[in-house]
Amino acid sequence: MTAPVISASSLDLTFQTNDGPVHALKDVNLDISKGDFVSFIGPSGCGKTTFLRCIAGLEAPTGGTISVNGMTPDEARRARAYGYVFQAAGLYPWRTIGGNIRLPLEIMGFSDAEKKQRVARVLDLVELTGFENKYPWQLSGGMQQRASIARALSFDADILLMDEPFGALDEIVRDHLNEQLLQLWARTEKTIGFVTHSIPEAVYLSTKIVVMSPRPGRITDVIESPLPKERPLDIRDSREFIEIAHRVREGLRAGHADG
Repeated sequence: MTAPVISASSLDLTFQTNDGPVHALKDVNLDISKGDFVSFIGPSGCGKTTFLRCIAGLEAPTGGTISVNGMTPDEARRARAYGYVFQAAGLYPWRTIGGNIRLPLEIMGFSDAEKKQRVARVLDLVELTGFENKYPWQLSGGMQQRASIARALSFDADILLMDEPFGALDEIVRDHLNEQLLQLWARTEKTIGFVTHSIPEAVYLSTKIVVMSPRPGRITDVIESPLPKERPLDIRDSREFIEIAHRVREGLRAGHADG
């Protein structure tokens, strides 16, 4: 049995605020294996994003332990073990799409030839070949988010952390990007941590669905998906899909009842 890529044990996080302490995460235990696609779902304010930020070394837990690739999250961040995609695309408007994707590569000191090769490869991965010299304002919201994913993939980290990347997009665009993301995951074999509020999105994308309770965020259920890796959109009409969605819904409801 190989060691998990991400492992959290008895993880707690309390924020100190002017209004007193806020208990964001409580006794979170979770192992994520290489190549897993793990969705985190739960009500607003339940600590989904906070947990993702703990994995990324952007928040420091106040109790328990968390490791990424056998290192502390801070060490993993310095070793560039992950790419991070935020809710907003966060592209610099004065840089072209290619320029935005090149930014982490410039910071890391890649050669010009390597930068060019990597930008071309990730543009192809997210189906934006030919848009390298366009500016963000010339692209739709969905295309901007794909460019943001390309930027996170550019330095080829094994782990991709995604914080509700499609939450602001309309349903048709979102469906299309869900399909594209699954294809991208199949081609790159990355380990993906994905925060969402959408039950269908969580069930459609994931090999593992982590259901969280209202604050303080606890894990109320971990669902190992029985769905095949190949998932056309119409799999959402299947009995298996509907049963998993029902279990997620029940887990969310139980979390509220316990909260």
